[in-house]
Amino acid sequence: MTVWAEEKQFSKNSRNGLRNPGARWKFPIPYILADNLELNAKGAILYAFEMFRLKSCVDFKPYEGESSYIIFQQFNGCWSEVGDQHVGQNLSIGQRCDYKAIIEHEILHALGFYHEQSRSDRDDYVKIWWDEILPGYQHNFNTYDDNFITDLNTPYDYESLMHYEPFSFNKNASFPTITAKIPEFNSIIGQRLDFSAIDLERLNRMYNCTTTHTLLDHCAFEKANICGMIQGTRDDADWVREDNTQPGQVDHTLVGQCTGAGYFMFFNTSSGLAEEAALLESRILYPKRKQQCLQFFYRMTGSPSDRLVIWVRRDDGTGNVRKLVKVETFQGDIDQNWKIAHVILREEKKFRYLFQGTKGDPQNSNGGIYLDDITLTETPCPTGVWTVRNFSQVLQNTVKGDAILSPRFYNSEGYGFGLTLYPHGRINSNSLGYLGLAFHLCSGENDAILEWPVENRQAIMTILDQQPDVRKRMSSSMVFTTSKSQTSSAMNGSVIWDNPSIVGFYDQNCQCYRTMDWGWSSVISHQMLRRRSFLKNDDLIIFVDFEDITHLNQTEVPIKNTRLSPQGLILQGQEQQTSEEGSSRALLEKALPSSQGQGQPSRRKRSVEGTGPMEDHNWPPYFRDPCDPNPCQNEGICVNVKGMASCRCVSDHTFFYTGERCQAMQVHGSILGLIIGGTAGVIFLTFTIISTLSKKMRQ
Repeated sequence: MTVWAEEKQFSKNSRNGLRNPGARWKFPIPYILADNLELNAKGAILYAFEMFRLKSCVDFKPYEGESSYIIFQQFNGCWSEVGDQHVGQNLSIGQRCDYKAIIEHEILHALGFYHEQSRSDRDDYVKIWWDEILPGYQHNFNTYDDNFITDLNTPYDYESLMHYEPFSFNKNASFPTITAKIPEFNSIIGQRLDFSAIDLERLNRMYNCTTTHTLLDHCAFEKANICGMIQGTRDDADWVREDNTQPGQVDHTLVGQCTGAGYFMFFNTSSGLAEEAALLESRILYPKRKQQCLQFFYRMTGSPSDRLVIWVRRDDGTGNVRKLVKVETFQGDIDQNWKIAHVILREEKKFRYLFQGTKGDPQNSNGGIYLDDITLTETPCPTGVWTVRNFSQVLQNTVKGDAILSPRFYNSEGYGFGLTLYPHGRINSNSLGYLGLAFHLCSGENDAILEWPVENRQAIMTILDQQPDVRKRMSSSMVFTTSKSQTSSAMNGSVIWDNPSIVGFYDQNCQCYRTMDWGWSSVISHQMLRRRSFLKNDDLIIFVDFEDITHLNQTEVPIKNTRLSPQGLILQGQEQQTSEEGSSRALLEKALPSSQGQGQPSRRKRSVEGTGPMEDHNWPPYFRDPCDPNPCQNEGICVNVKGMASCRCVSDHTFFYTGERCQAMQVHGSILGLIIGGTAGVIFLTFTIISTLSKKMRQ
């Protein structure tokens, strides 16, 4: 369930953000991660930055004294100002806002975008149920005139990351506030997976993006030019571009979408001589970073002794790209399914990558080597990759509460870990038709020298949308960070992330100990899995990373310059108008794999009436008292204005305070004049006395 907090209404000038070029940022955007952010939020923000770099020309850099910058802080809820305000501006990542998609949503606001349903033509596409909106929150459903915002000549986007969900600001649990006029989209609006294709089209149009920062190459072989790749000239055979119209030929790009369509590269290993080879070589690429990740899908249906070898051709020091280095070899086996592969490259100068297919035993081969959907990015490869095959069958053979355990993975430090997949959610999940996902530690060969309990490690779990173009993928990512405060009463208050051999249970399959789960009952709906490309070949693919982010504990830097306000000297930034949004209510939860965890569905209805008692940390923003504790500084008085804290600042005869939290002290103009005049008088009198004494001494 997503609960939106109140949004402040904007003046007409502030609504010019999209049309006014002056409200658009120059890249890279300077940023500060304030230390009042939760550690997990800091890591999630950096992860969201990488999504912008991968899919657009938007970039970010640490603040170094610039006049325009964004400071990410933890205030009440999730909100951002719209467009570049040309001063330091806040972007709030409050409690339970630390999700990749929510952070992307708020950054899109900062880049100049309003909500999708704010378009002037929205009534052609959605219906607003005004009687079902919480009193005082109706302005969140206003539309803006075309003079203030623009759709950048794109159609209405039900799938936009900037769209409200049906039960936003609803006062009755059973009735929505916004519905699509095409009913099929009622389960789509308000998605919080990732940018939609139209979101990216608008972003790239607004900022004239022609390329991205971290995508080096990608190819699905759908065009005859095979993305500029070339065949080897000194090898024995060629890779052949084929389609899946022939019996037994299956394309990966369009599998399950179009019958008899889709292309791939194929090397036949069933004829000729052993050790004959074929080379497929990329164009010359120019890296910006020092590490790349080559991802591709391959299938080997020939002899188990067939080989697929990945090479790199480097600059030889003379400017020629000709020095060959072998990187990794994939051996044929009896598994003839499409597989996903990741190869780490570490290239700092121009280079090419190569695929070499080699025949192992042609007499015992009835097929060959298939290659499709290549992506080369300047991002880290995932640490763990888990492929769950025949997922439709898995759904049929399991019920709510059933769990599937992943293999054990190891991170760069040597910690063992794994995932728990709940095909129908945990037993106490309130939603139907959703998949649950959780993380746990595993005992391993390095446990004797590792530190326990393990804290400040961030787990990123991604259910992969297998769309061939990485820019159009809408993968589902969940992020959390381990802490010593995460304990369990089932373990007598022990920290969940202690040594698995001590606090875990033994699993015969991996012959290791596994700790309790920490994760989500409802991550993504079965409908969404089928609607997009999450289940190609009926395979569900999940990535997982687990890395130390202790270095993010202290990230805040001092602001080097302050903005002079027409009202006088402001010691800190001016009070800003903000567009506020409540946080996602998908809460982290913990349970033993065999126990009954309780989660909250991502799209559950909620009602103000009959909510019952809740713990403080679970209260929605509109139930909390924003003035407890008092956020106002310098004895300011806090007033609750529609659920938001508004500070009434103290003033006396000499000084008065201003700013969002009464943090800036100013001197009354009349007093300041007296001080300046008095100081000048003292200086003049002192100068006169010194001059008189000097004359007398000379006499």
